[in-house]
Amino acid sequence: MSNATYPLDRTAYLLVDPYNDFLSEGGKIYPLIEPIATRVGLLDNLRTLDRTVRGLNIPVVIVPHHRWEKGDYENWDHPSPTQCKIMHMHHFARGEWGGEWHPDFAPQDGDIIVQEHWGSSGFANTDLDFRLKQKGITHVIIVGLLANTCIEATARYAQELGYHVTLVRDATAAFIPEMMHSAHELNGPTFAHAILTTDELVAALAQAGA
Repeated sequence: MSNATYPLDRTAYLLVDPYNDFLSEGGKIYPLIEPIATRVGLLDNLRTLDRTVRGLNIPVVIVPHHRWEKGDYENWDHPSPTQCKIMHMHHFARGEWGGEWHPDFAPQDGDIIVQEHWGSSGFANTDLDFRLKQKGITHVIIVGLLANTCIEATARYAQELGYHVTLVRDATAAFIPEMMHSAHELNGPTFAHAILTTDELVAALAQAGA
């Protein structure tokens, strides 16, 4: 799935959950993704993609998870297992280092920061679709964490809304190899229009910008 073409004026780069807790040494979740993140070169690939899309003036859209605050989820009728874990572990806590942006991927002037998502999809109960449509976006490149949860849910929702969806198999990570395999080899091909490596995507974007 490497023959995708990208209209640069209608393509957006969606970076999901670039928090210290996920991407930085000392983050609460980083030790769980570190083996796979290291194997695929996650941080370097995200840096490469950041430089590439900014160089081509592709809009950068930050798609952040809700930052935990005291009392979150406690009185919900049916919080998900992940939300229960966040409630107990205080992942992405607002006002704490773990809930701040990884310094290499902090928003820059002109970037779009959408409303925080409570579950896995960056579209559900947020303004993401509205913000993309206001810029005439038809193609979305979705990277960040985690491959089998927020990335997959956001990408599935994007496809349902009519967007052309690209996943980048080495610009994400998960807890175990089986989750990565499921995300890119089993589930991804049922909804994504392209599943590329960072190098393949950079080449396709360069061709689009030529």
